[in-house]
Amino acid sequence: MSGLAKRSAKFAWPLALIAAAAVFPVVFPNPVVTNYGVFTLIFVIVASAWNVFSGYSGYISLGHAVFFGSGAYALGIAATDWHVTGTATFALLPLTAIVGALIAVPFGLVALRVRRHTFIVITIAVFFIFQLMAYNFSFTGGSIGVSSPFLPWQAATYNNPFYYIALGCAVGTIAVAWLIRRSRFGLQLRAIRDDEDRARGLGVRAMRVKLTAFALSGAVTAVAGGVWFFYLTQVQPPSGFDPLFDLSVVLMAFLGGLGTVSGPILGALIIEPGQLYLTATFTNGYLSEILLGAVFLAVVLFMPRGIVPTGGEWVTRMRTRGRPAITPPAPVAADAETAEARQ
Repeated sequence: MSGLAKRSAKFAWPLALIAAAAVFPVVFPNPVVTNYGVFTLIFVIVASAWNVFSGYSGYISLGHAVFFGSGAYALGIAATDWHVTGTATFALLPLTAIVGALIAVPFGLVALRVRRHTFIVITIAVFFIFQLMAYNFSFTGGSIGVSSPFLPWQAATYNNPFYYIALGCAVGTIAVAWLIRRSRFGLQLRAIRDDEDRARGLGVRAMRVKLTAFALSGAVTAVAGGVWFFYLTQVQPPSGFDPLFDLSVVLMAFLGGLGTVSGPILGALIIEPGQLYLTATFTNGYLSEILLGAVFLAVVLFMPRGIVPTGGEWVTRMRTRGRPAITPPAPVAADAETAEARQ
């Protein structure tokens, strides 16, 4: 197979997946099914954005709900104060990205000065601070929350515009994650993940690299929060700043494969529909949370690298059938001549 054919085959399956996702609401027009699709795509965005920072750098964040909820509140407050109504509200989505990045900079300047384990604790603390602010500030509506503008769309196809907006954001986020992984910036992030002190010794400006990735991740997560808010038409402190949100996102990345491009996508495609199904099927509201914790424990114990890396290793073993994956190089002519001279 030529180099061009290999590159074409490499990009064939992502294009096929995008095409399949594009026709999904046409093939499955049932609003219940498209509702699953909208929420799943929102979590594909969030899991991929989370992975750009945490998966590549090794700094596990349990505070990304800060960006998600802030994006939702920013969109609702801006639409209310600026009297933006109808579909014009979608034009405010770039504002949510700015809000997410602006929150991430001071947040990161404080949290990223410490190492990984302390960083996790700080992200949890900041999350609860934002949740309490949402409860107590007047402009957030307190426990009542904020409502979105009304959209006069037909009920039968109401989900479709949100589906395609979420799909566009998901494709863009995945493309950014792929480009970062192949770039010098991504290499610096992975160097920090492997050995931050050594990376600094090699000239990597660790704080600047981590903060840039954190701000980018926060901006994209805030956009996802804005889409989620507009779709649900309301945000309240318990839903906008939900501690189980971060657990779900972390599980998605770990299940699929932390630090890979396709891993968080696969994790979101498995976890989010499963959660929605369990919530809709069983009356026990805590069943999905219990199973979520059990799945997380099982993944950490039995498949710590995730489905994608582990599956890749299995495929390599099956292909090589126990032989070395890389054939050792044949001796060069000079080595052969030396061997003959020794004889």
